[in-house]
Amino acid sequence: MFEKSTRVLIIGAGPAGLTAAIYAARAELKPLVMEGSPGRTPGGQLMITTDVENYPGFPDGIMGPEVIEKFRSQAERFGTELHQLDVLSVDPTHRPFKCEVGWAGLGADEEDDVEGVVHADTIIIATGADAKWLGLEDEKRLINHGVSACATCDGAFFRGMEVAVVGGGDTAMEEAMFLTRMCSRVHVVHRRDELRASKIMAARAMANPKIEFHWNTTLKAIAGTAETGVTGMTLESTKGEADVDVPLSAVFIAIGHKPNSDLWDGILHKNSAGYLITKPDSTYTDVPGIFACGDVQDEIYRQAVTAAGTGCMAAIDAERWLEEVESGVA
Repeated sequence: MFEKSTRVLIIGAGPAGLTAAIYAARAELKPLVMEGSPGRTPGGQLMITTDVENYPGFPDGIMGPEVIEKFRSQAERFGTELHQLDVLSVDPTHRPFKCEVGWAGLGADEEDDVEGVVHADTIIIATGADAKWLGLEDEKRLINHGVSACATCDGAFFRGMEVAVVGGGDTAMEEAMFLTRMCSRVHVVHRRDELRASKIMAARAMANPKIEFHWNTTLKAIAGTAETGVTGMTLESTKGEADVDVPLSAVFIAIGHKPNSDLWDGILHKNSAGYLITKPDSTYTDVPGIFACGDVQDEIYRQAVTAAGTGCMAAIDAERWLEEVESGVA
């Protein structure tokens, strides 16, 4: 039975979690990082990102998995201990917090999943958020080859080209507007005949001459290969009209993200989209000793560099909170 005690338990091993680990380890807090079970991909969305050109310090660009490996090596260098385990449950009513760990979903029932227990003085949540996808096989086949869920991350690769954005909410309109700065034309694919975006965002997008709207349509297929990249898309009408083929170089899926916050149902406050709520100018949640950083609490920016920044904040907040508790101030 796995059983450990730690000053700082970090859940998640993406840019936020590993940055928190680096700072906590250098503060001699000997952090314990739960990366997730072997069936998962530790490292967050950078692990499915090929070229990263907007992370400071890498002027020639770098592969997403290589960034994570560098983060990981740096965290281990300062004494971070990493385990391929999920946190299955947390008892927030006692300190140290009692956390059951194991491999989620691999056992015959919930009890079979449990491999051990971690007793943690503080917890830093860095479990990130996952982009929502349409479920097309072409999405999986062409991800990082012209299919993306982040215009800010990947738009610059398609400068001067025609691209598409799928979605009708504020996020989709923001992505489309951003892409018009560098792309020759942006096709917006929306299954309804009016946008779900706020009036001001919708008005701005509809007034932009570089944006072409495809109303009452859904994305049926994406053409291309890993070698050629995306070469076009096929649109299906919701009104029974004929399919339409549109040649282009990239498709950006902008139908939202889902924060990985289910573990905290009934424990921590969330907003309507499920993102953990932290106190202003901090990573403090509403439970003393539990902190949240990265995309699991960031609905707006969702960038590796901002995740790393809040990971730093969480480690500093945890260190200061421990000092206050041990000195009798908290």
